Amino acid sequence: MLTLPQPEQRTRERIIVGAADLMRRRGLAGSTVRDLAAHSGAPLGSTYHYFPRGKQQLAAEAVRFAGDRVSRVLERELQAGPAAGVRAFLGLWRQTVLDSDFAAGCPVLAVAVEEPPGDGAPEAITAAAEVFTAWEDLLSASLREHGASPRQAAGLATLIVASVEGAVAMCRAKRDIQPLDDVAAQLDILLGAAVTP
Repeated sequence: MLTLPQPEQRTRERIIVGAADLMRRRGLAGSTVRDLAAHSGAPLGSTYHYFPRGKQQLAAEAVRFAGDRVSRVLERELQAGPAAGVRAFLGLWRQTVLDSDFAAGCPVLAVAVEEPPGDGAPEAITAAAEVFTAWEDLLSASLREHGASPRQAAGLATLIVASVEGAVAMCRAKRDIQPLDDVAAQLDILLGAAVTP
């Protein structure tokens, strides 16, 4: 039986989804709480109700939301092996960049590259680190299952995440998908050498 989210939960989720979308376009510094609320279509008061710690809390939850969506794709596609998982990872970001006409990238990276706030714990940056680690862990586990040594798997997983994230940023700056396609071709070669068929 399908249970529908309660209206309050739908509002909270809508704010998180809207924040993730705006952050992948403008970054965190370029978005005020008012902007994040407006982008989701929620009243500003609702945003502070659901996220009483403010912008950092909302950004952290938006980063985790985006990270979880990518993790689910990775988990599903990695069942067919590391090459299939990496192709899906690349395909997801390729589609994001092209569908947005180079206006959107990864909200996790957008948060990670910003200067942490001077007061208190950098909640959103901590969330970004957790997401990157989760993606690396998924990739590394799949690589180990397919013949890579633990050290090689960990290093290659970091290389995959870093190169894809960097390529997405380059694509947006150049307004050209070629950097991502070049990274895809090189990762395919590296994966072919690292894992057993």
